[in-house]
Amino acid sequence: MHTIFTFYVVKMSNFSIIAASLKNCPMTIGQNMQLNIDRLIAYFGGVNALAEALKQQDPENAASTAAIYKWRVRGSLPLAQLNRLIALAEAQGRPLDLNAFMQQQTTLEKNTMTTSQNNRVIIFDTTMRDGEQSPGASMTKEEKIRIARQLEKMGVDVIEAGFAAASPGDFESVNAIAKIITNATVCSLARAVENDVRKAGEAVSPAPKKRIHTFIATSPIHMEHKLKMKPQQVIDAAVKAVKIAKEYTDDVEFSAEDAVRSDLDFLAKIFTAVIEAGATTINIPDTVGYSIPSVWYERISNIIKSVPNSNKVIWSTHCHNDLGMAVANSLAAVQAGVRQVECTINGLGERAGNASLEEIVMALKVRHDLFGLETGIDTTQIVPASKLVSTITGYPVQPNKAVVGANAFAHESGIHQDGVLKHPETYEIMTAESVGWATNRLSLGKLSGRNAFKTKLAELGIALESEEALNAAFARFKELADKKREIFDEDLHALVSDEMGSLHAEIYKFVSQKITTETGEAPRAEIVFNLCGEEKHAVSTGSGPVDAVFKAIESVAQSGAVLQLYSVNAVTAGTESQGETSVRLERAGRVVSGQGADTDILAAAAKAYLAALSKLETGAEKVKAQGGI
Repeated sequence: MHTIFTFYVVKMSNFSIIAASLKNCPMTIGQNMQLNIDRLIAYFGGVNALAEALKQQDPENAASTAAIYKWRVRGSLPLAQLNRLIALAEAQGRPLDLNAFMQQQTTLEKNTMTTSQNNRVIIFDTTMRDGEQSPGASMTKEEKIRIARQLEKMGVDVIEAGFAAASPGDFESVNAIAKIITNATVCSLARAVENDVRKAGEAVSPAPKKRIHTFIATSPIHMEHKLKMKPQQVIDAAVKAVKIAKEYTDDVEFSAEDAVRSDLDFLAKIFTAVIEAGATTINIPDTVGYSIPSVWYERISNIIKSVPNSNKVIWSTHCHNDLGMAVANSLAAVQAGVRQVECTINGLGERAGNASLEEIVMALKVRHDLFGLETGIDTTQIVPASKLVSTITGYPVQPNKAVVGANAFAHESGIHQDGVLKHPETYEIMTAESVGWATNRLSLGKLSGRNAFKTKLAELGIALESEEALNAAFARFKELADKKREIFDEDLHALVSDEMGSLHAEIYKFVSQKITTETGEAPRAEIVFNLCGEEKHAVSTGSGPVDAVFKAIESVAQSGAVLQLYSVNAVTAGTESQGETSVRLERAGRVVSGQGADTDILAAAAKAYLAALSKLETGAEKVKAQGGI
């Protein structure tokens, strides 16, 4: 006769407190002890092995692999399932020693948590601020709103919507996002300059949860050559900026630009001062991507220990990827005690980019056994967010990119394929479905009506701001449905992005084109487009059809822009797929990108070029910041 357990699982102060009423068992479970779900699952051979064993034991009440993955995410499991695990272990001839699992989890918590911080990592997304600093990745207000909605749907804690003082357009974008986001905190960056801070405060004022993120450089080289300020002047400017920010919100973040090359004693001094002034989050950035994980761990640890009032704030990190270690450095910082990570979708950012949100989140989730930390991210929204940002910015995701790359869950090796077919966990540490990958689903067809179209857009997290926008997008959908028998989710994302661009960039608008090609003859393009509402006709030849299209447009536009990039990606599989084209233009040091989508890739190319020209003509110049975080 085996021991009978009755468990009551309760959530309190972010810990699972398990009270046990035992019969015939001298076992005591106290407070601050949590069942280590990852180790418990591993005891039975992993998720798939456990699901199969439970199915064989009790087919009607067995937990699916999806249910077991949820246990891991929650850090707890239903009482009935725990009893089944106890019975399963007994049947396998190896009774569970739950004390061992409880003790291991307690040790893990002690190793991964500081006394002043809990076990949750705040995800701070800066795609629309730092990510937009990638050449040509500038976004319109409407595009930023779409991304902000997706970030909120995904569960991002803080959305850095922009740099409000940079330009009137940036201010409007931050302000518009502050008006529509209700769950996430909306943040604006600001230099440690009074005008910047006040602009940021005004921009985020409509948000239910708002933050001002102010920064100043702290390394000797920056203070001497860029700021031309003495160390005490830098401290005074930082303290003043924080105090002004507190007039607008209690949530104030301070960053020390180029902290990786700053003097440790000076960092401790300035951090102590801004905390006393009211800062609630302190961010330690590796602005130039110079550090390595072991060094960054040591530096973060030493900084936190050196600040007397360190327990009054949330510590944060923001790592750049110049040496390819942004994610590794961010995770090292988490182990050192930070509880906010600043990152971007797809790792987008200036130079080599930032730490990838998707990689940070999945590392914390998959290696929960190591970190013992949670995020509030709905990981099934990661791939949709990645595709949206890629479509809007024109930056394609490389196929072998971790988590969101097209090959992330593809197995070419015969040995790997055989192993995955027999037991997925042989070569897969997470499921494609858990991050939002799924086989292309047929979403709509040519007979689908406007309401079905509107409902499907809502399911995909696509919100159109007006009936005019919805009608225009639906008209484009009907055109596409006449050309393409099957319309997939990816088609709708591309279609809406293309249509939103044409709605809000009316200087140049594609109408039609005729392309003539013949072997041995130069291709000829005849283009019709609107320029400020006036129809224009243009004709040109070129070395290829795309060259002819672009030269025809330029024969009228006379923009003087230089083509930096032209790329085409298939939205879905098959020859009927839409081609999603990106064009990057540069003029007088200003770089913009345009996107176009069509089943005719030459039409997509023309749309993308015209969209880029519109951005060149309408975009306001931004104020140059003192630097970047």
